[in-house]
Parts: sequence; C-alpha cells; structure tokens
Amino acid sequence: MAHILTLTLQIPTLKAMKLTTSISKAEKHGNTCIQVPSGLLKSIDLKMKRIIYLFLVLPFILFSCESTPEAHFLVNTDEPEVGQDVLFTNDSHNAKRFEWDFGDGYVSSEADPTHYYTATGTYEVVMTAFSKSGLSDQASITLDVKIPTLLEIEVVEWYEEYDVAGASVRLYPTLVDWEAETNMESEGFTDQDGFVVFSHLGPYVYYVDVWEQNHDNYTLASEDVANIRTPEIMPHKINRFVAWVDVADHSGKGESRRDKTLVIKKLERKTDDKSRDINETENWQTLYNKSIKLK
Repeated sequence: MAHILTLTLQIPTLKAMKLTTSISKAEKHGNTCIQVPSGLLKSIDLKMKRIIYLFLVLPFILFSCESTPEAHFLVNTDEPEVGQDVLFTNDSHNAKRFEWDFGDGYVSSEADPTHYYTATGTYEVVMTAFSKSGLSDQASITLDVKIPTLLEIEVVEWYEEYDVAGASVRLYPTLVDWEAETNMESEGFTDQDGFVVFSHLGPYVYYVDVWEQNHDNYTLASEDVANIRTPEIMPHKINRFVAWVDVADHSGKGESRRDKTLVIKKLERKTDDKSRDINETENWQTLYNKSIKLK
C-alpha cells in the first residue's frame, strides 16, 4: 500500500516537469498550446548564433579576400620639353581610384592624365592606386624636363639687308612639299623686327617658304636650295636661320610668282657668301613665350 501511494504521488510530479519544457501559445493565441522539445530549441539557438557570427566576420572575410592593387603606368617620354604634353598611360591592376602627384605642385585624379611642365628640372611623378576598400600601391618615375627645341628665323632682303616685317613663313618637311605647298608643318608671321620663332620641332631639316606682298624667296630657291633649307634642328637648343628674300612683283602668291618646276642652279649668289650677326640677347624663355608651337 505504501508503494502504491508513492507511485500515485510521483505521477503529478512528472506531468508538471513536462509542462516546463513547452512553449505555451495559449498565452498568445488563446486556447492553443503547442509543446516544443528542448532539443529543438537548443538547435535553433545554435543556428541563430552561427548566423550572427557569420554577419560579424563576413566583412573581414571579404576584406581579406580582396586582391591588392598593383600600380603601374607608362609615359610617352621621360625627357619632355617645357610646354610639351606628357601622356600618362595607366597600366594598374585591381584598382578603382587613382591619385597623381606630378612633382611640380600639380595633382590629378584622372586615370590617364596629360600634363606639361613650365620650367626645366627633374621631377618625380608618383601615382597611387587604390582598391575599392582602400588598399593602395604606388609607382613612380623621374622626368628630366629640357628647354624646348626652338627655331628662330629672321627674314632679310638680300641686297640691302633690311628686315622684312609681316612676312608669312611656312615650314615644309621636304623640298617636294615646299614646291607643291603640301604637308605644311606650321606657319608664322615675322614681327616688326623681321623675326618669327617656332618651338617643339623634331630633329629634322625644314624647307622655309617666305612670302610677303613685296618679297619672296622663290628666285633664291631656284638658284640654290640652301637658301631655303635649314640645317638639321638640334634638340633642346635655340636654332637660328636667316631666310633671305628678293623684292618681287605685285602679282600675288601663286603660279605667277613661282615656277612649280624647280630647277636648282649654282650661281655666284650663294648663302655662304652672306654673313649675318645673330641676336642672342633673348633667352629661351622669352623666345618660347612668343613662339609658334608645333603639335
């Protein structure tokens, strides 16, 4: 009898223990009550912890997986002239943003910038490449900026040796182009002292065409091609050339002023027989500022 009583007392206790492991929906929905095993609750809790942990570490995972940027660039010349455009070609990898420091106080954020220098000297160009998240890498190059290549031409009348102002002076790459007036490199007009200056020329020989209302160099060219042909241009220096002209008729430039079939003659009148004092009082900066700049 005592054993039976003990069993009877234990049954309510077991029922009470089962109720403590259930989630009662009756409190939320009235009369419904659903029991959820404690093992399932533990599983859900563990999964939630894993999801929260994943959200916390995911940015660090993505950051660590991002490729490091590699900065690299090319230039069209490492010895540019003052005023010459330097073209920077970006060859970086894994980069989204760029910062350029040209070494002369100027900066840029363009991917492929163009820059020119206003003074001679040595400049270090530094490009910093950034990834999307802010990782960075740098590349650099040293540029040696030279004085511009200059050609100063003085137009002078042959016999009386006076300067001719307001004359058209054209540069051609070949004698054939000079004759046909094709492929002109550049054109400028002499100032009141008979001078015109060209800059950024290549290291070539040029053929000089001079025309003014009362003067030209066509007869001189037919007598000796040296009268219109410059020496080979020396880079990064001030080159000078005297363009001699004759007094011409007033029929204008064209067929009546020029025989298109050029016959080179060697007569007594030669450029070598003429000498001219060269005005070297102006420095290259002054000449460059008033020069016709070839592209």
